[in-house]
Amino acid sequence: MTAATDFMNIAFIIAFVAVAFAQVMSMIRLVIGPSVGDRILALDTMVVNAIGLIVLLGIAQGTRIYFEVTLIIAMLGFVSTVAYARFVLRGDIIE
Repeated sequence: MTAATDFMNIAFIIAFVAVAFAQVMSMIRLVIGPSVGDRILALDTMVVNAIGLIVLLGIAQGTRIYFEVTLIIAMLGFVSTVAYARFVLRGDIIE
């Protein structure tokens, strides 16, 4: 192993730990959030953190399929956040 490979492995470990910690903190906010708005924001943050974890996994494994998966998850996460926010504000999703 070279020094550059060791550095990349350490960087991946630090990145995985940081994003996983952010995911856990978002889950805590989802559970104890004092208002519905906090819970919606925590859910959206969890989607972003999941996308980050999948991208890191794709980079670490060197495959491209994970990047296509993240695009699908990003679209679903955006639509679900908007739908949930509309449901909380109006009581219905589609008028």
